[in-house]
Amino acid sequence: MSDAVRRVAVALPRPLPTPFDYRIDATAAASPLRGCRLRVPLGGGETIGIAVDEAQEANDGAIALKAVLERIDDAPILHGELWSSLAWLARYLHAPIGEVLATALPATLRQGALLPETQAHGWRLSEAGHTALPGLRAGAPRRLAELLARGVHDEDGLDARHPGWRARARSLAKRGLAERIVIDAVAAMPAVPPPVLNDEQRAAANAIASHESFSTILLDGVTGSGKTEVYLDAIARTLARGKQALVLVPEIGLTPQMLERFRSRLGVPIHALHSGLVEGERARTWTAALRGQARVIVGTRSAAFVPLPEAGLIIVDEEHDGSYKQFDGIRYHARDFAIVRARALDVPIVLGSATPSLESLHNAQAGRYAHLRLHHRAGAARPPRVRVVDIRKRPLQAGLGPEAVDAIEAAIASGGQVLVFRNRRGYAPVLLCHDCGWSAQCRRCDSPMTVHGAGRRLICHHCGAQQPAPAACPQCASLALQPQGNGTERIEEFLTQRFASVPVLRIDRGSTQARDGLQKHLAALGARPGILIGTQMLAKGHDLANLILVVVVGIDEGLFSADFRSGEKLAQLLVQVAGRAGRADKPGAVLLQTHHPEHPLLQTLVTQGYHAYADGELAEREAAGFPPCAYMALLRAEAKHADPVMHFLQAAKKGIADVAVDAHGPLAAPMPRRAGYQRMQLILSSPSRAALQSVLDAWVPSLYPMPEARRVRWSLDVDPADLY
Repeated sequence: MSDAVRRVAVALPRPLPTPFDYRIDATAAASPLRGCRLRVPLGGGETIGIAVDEAQEANDGAIALKAVLERIDDAPILHGELWSSLAWLARYLHAPIGEVLATALPATLRQGALLPETQAHGWRLSEAGHTALPGLRAGAPRRLAELLARGVHDEDGLDARHPGWRARARSLAKRGLAERIVIDAVAAMPAVPPPVLNDEQRAAANAIASHESFSTILLDGVTGSGKTEVYLDAIARTLARGKQALVLVPEIGLTPQMLERFRSRLGVPIHALHSGLVEGERARTWTAALRGQARVIVGTRSAAFVPLPEAGLIIVDEEHDGSYKQFDGIRYHARDFAIVRARALDVPIVLGSATPSLESLHNAQAGRYAHLRLHHRAGAARPPRVRVVDIRKRPLQAGLGPEAVDAIEAAIASGGQVLVFRNRRGYAPVLLCHDCGWSAQCRRCDSPMTVHGAGRRLICHHCGAQQPAPAACPQCASLALQPQGNGTERIEEFLTQRFASVPVLRIDRGSTQARDGLQKHLAALGARPGILIGTQMLAKGHDLANLILVVVVGIDEGLFSADFRSGEKLAQLLVQVAGRAGRADKPGAVLLQTHHPEHPLLQTLVTQGYHAYADGELAEREAAGFPPCAYMALLRAEAKHADPVMHFLQAAKKGIADVAVDAHGPLAAPMPRRAGYQRMQLILSSPSRAALQSVLDAWVPSLYPMPEARRVRWSLDVDPADLY
């Protein structure tokens, strides 16, 4: 029996601490198995797992094991550096290896689909098309035919420059006038010559080029300093060495703009990887990277998992951004994992930001990172003038004071564009009865429901619950229900009425759900005078040449948050959004509205800048024993009732005996109830990362068999980005 059967350990995409053993036919196990996908039975169904070791000789007990149903991959798709890095990630996060490996794969591959075809395709006019072109009717098909008559165009380039081309191409192909062909995925295309770098940019580019082996480089440049040009220079040199480059960006909305810029400058296809793509496209990009065909990959958080068999450079743009942290499932940080991968690949990694995270600044000060500075804006652009506006006792219209409305009017009159920044979507944060004080609370969360649709709909932004707004107060039957506060929808309503002669566009999650929705909104505005109303989506990397005024509404709640990181997040957000103004040759201005104009954070930012704030905040963190001067892990637990949560966390705390690690709690979470679950947490902290990891190594495995653990949902967050 042992000659025909082997035993193999399979990691399953489940919150299970160890792999499961299955028996596998010796023929199926003849070639390397670790890192291959296997279809296996589980319970009454099937699932896709990944072999975590080579098949072993079977013993007498193997006959009782369930059999592998199918070996999907002829050769491992997770191997080498990526396999080692994923194993490290599972150990560091103390996360189930099966969930970590599944997270690294696009959804279609997790579900067992075969690796897709990755040849690049293009379109050209056929011989019949050239003959028929003069007689084609005017319209979109003829314009596409005229474009294809000039030569082969790759599909990525057509997607970027000619939205909607696919339907017209299929129409031409049905008539035999156009044809789809395979093209060389790395064939050079005409590239736009790079601009001349200024002295600071050139020094930074040369410094990055001097690192061909592992080094972490913090590119710390003010907004508008031309960090992207430094990235492009570094990527071009990487391509010249025959190597791959990976670029991480924080938001989907940044990728179309960046893809087109990279494509035109580098002269090679640029592969995108983000959640806005259909799953088939994500799988093709991942597989093209695995095969070495994708030479430049630009993507959001999940792109940190792409295979890089010929890696030469990794770049993390806006490295401070909170969206690099995964807040459910496997709670990894893409920036930190990218650094781990760069070390394993022995390639340099560049972390770019105008407002570096305190973690990165702390590492730079300690000498662990090379620190490059860009102090000045590129070209003729100058820093915007920033003014704190005291709105105490001032009349407000949709949250805007008289100074702000006057400044918007002046900016529009001068032909410029305005950004009104309010980091709260919806119409108003709460619906309130003016007579009895009742407010619309979510039935499942300890949170008010946000008013949407000019008062017609209530939505909980925490659990997604929705309901119509009541016609009368449920408590006193009064009709005096009033939306309180201001969201982006309410500001849009006011500004649309007040400035009817110019376009007013709202940019938030609700208005940009369609594919490339943000890019389409910005393209619709163009360079015309107009007003953008947006959330933090607009604070990240967008280059709006005609934007001359930024008005920031509603920053006060960020000044008094219970989260110890709130000041850092607010400072970064304010500097980033202010940096959108005056990025071309027109001077820019920024108005910060507040009821607390004397607050130290605002005063330091305005008078001394972000780095002065960061130095002071780092000193306070060190005195308080908070990250990045200490290390944390957060054990979260939730259940329908509070007692099982408390019992679980109390029992878990008893298992921590090491004096080098402090355990705080159990504590109620800042939001004690969400989506109908009572939530509590246990905070572990230590001045030593090694000491904390040592405790977690012994402690986490003991949590799984605890009787109390079966009555709650629990998760561990190592290096939490917040305490919620």
